Amino acid sequence: MAEEVKRRYSRLAWVALACLVVPMFASYFFDDMFSTISYLFEDPSRTALGWDAAGYGLYTSGYSVLCVFGGLVICGILLDKWGVRITGSIFVGMMAAGALLVLHAITAGYAPAKSLRLAYVGCMFFGLGSEIAGTAVTRSIAKWFRDGPMALAMGLQLAIARLGTAVALVLAPRLVVENAGHVYSLAETARPAVFGIGLMAAGLILWAFFVALDARRFPAKPGPKARRNAVDSSDGNAASESNSESMADADHSSDDEAFRLKDVLKVLTNKNFWLLGLLCVLFYSSIVAFKKFAGAILIPRFGIPAATAGWMVSMLPFSTVIFAPLFGLLVDKRGKGTRWMILGSILALIAHLLLAFAPAGVPFYGYLSMVFLGFGYSLVPAALWPSVPKIVPDKVLGTTYSLIYWVQNLGLLSFKWLAGVILGAAAGSAAAAAAGSAAAASSASSAAAASSAASSAGSAAAASSASSAAASSAGSVFSAGALSGPVRVELMFVALCVAAVVIALLFARVSRRSPELRLDAPSGK
Repeated sequence: MAEEVKRRYSRLAWVALACLVVPMFASYFFDDMFSTISYLFEDPSRTALGWDAAGYGLYTSGYSVLCVFGGLVICGILLDKWGVRITGSIFVGMMAAGALLVLHAITAGYAPAKSLRLAYVGCMFFGLGSEIAGTAVTRSIAKWFRDGPMALAMGLQLAIARLGTAVALVLAPRLVVENAGHVYSLAETARPAVFGIGLMAAGLILWAFFVALDARRFPAKPGPKARRNAVDSSDGNAASESNSESMADADHSSDDEAFRLKDVLKVLTNKNFWLLGLLCVLFYSSIVAFKKFAGAILIPRFGIPAATAGWMVSMLPFSTVIFAPLFGLLVDKRGKGTRWMILGSILALIAHLLLAFAPAGVPFYGYLSMVFLGFGYSLVPAALWPSVPKIVPDKVLGTTYSLIYWVQNLGLLSFKWLAGVILGAAAGSAAAAAAGSAAAASSASSAAAASSAASSAGSAAAASSASSAAASSAGSVFSAGALSGPVRVELMFVALCVAAVVIALLFARVSRRSPELRLDAPSGK
């Protein structure tokens, strides 16, 4: 009988996981829907929306604003106090509402400044909703797979969520087809967002189904008054037995009720929390911020069209679809999680070094860098997230995940904004240099024409030579300017990866010095 109950519970756990991954798939798609068409925003005249690169960078940074300024921490505490069903439902709804506001902002025909403000606000609510929903999903997986293949389940959730990113990277250039000289209408620019809203609707439905399943499997623990009434009733023995079974089913809720606000201070004074938080922010910033500007980096760096850039960067999420569950299974079976964190950080460093210093105009190096980055993007999370329950008690698990996400979003807010500023400044410098060279060419031509009365043949030849030289100078200046922005951004990512490797090494030292944490132990051993 016990074996039958265990098998049934195991099947229900996988059904629950299937429901949990769809809202995250939708979130990842909507978050990355403009990544491979970000080149549209380098010139505001290319879209009726009228955003420039700095404006797009500001919009993407909105994702992290509410998360950074207290939202994640407060909501993480609420998650521990109220549980995943109530808190998760609130914030899955907020995620969908924020996405709807973004869609309205880019389709309503407002002036560029107003549409950017509205989209920024929408992205703020979308971001906070997504992060708390993600925290609720991660906490739910930790509850449903507590004594089972937790790393595998988290790896599968991560893989399917990132499949949303892959679909966005590949689909967006097909929904908004590259066309030189074409001015894209609001409806054309919004096509990825419309598709994303459809995914959100599916995610809401499946989240509701999960809530019902979770309530059935883990019913709320009875309060003190209900327990006293049950014990004092005429059928006290039967009621007590029933109550014991209910409490056994709800054993995961008891820690939630024991939560106190002072426990947050214990988390913040835990050095292992800060090591994981720093590793998370450094590693994820080097990849997530890169994806936001993938088109603006890969297209000029390797001389490829937007569709090719989309396929190239989609190797990241597609690789995690395959390797994140496999690496999660590896962590479950073999352990050594801190070593995988080190290896993944080193692979990300190699990838960004290639993106920064490989010969320009050779797409092979772009594909090779995506291979390294994809492996790193699978290894580090597969080992990092299952390590969190090992460093804190269950009653503050939701708060701890939220605090880590808070640190992560603080970095993402900064580095996505900084990447947009760097690319925008480089594009502006290149345009100014090209304009100056064109003016010099025009001046040289005019001077040659004015002197043509004295020596028409010789002066015409001089004018032609001066014009050709000036035009060549303009082209070389523009090319150098176009490449300088991506290289500068990649140097920033290289620095982040170096720091991530250092933090991963420090966390591995913690594992060696504190074997009781079992950071490198296989699951269940």
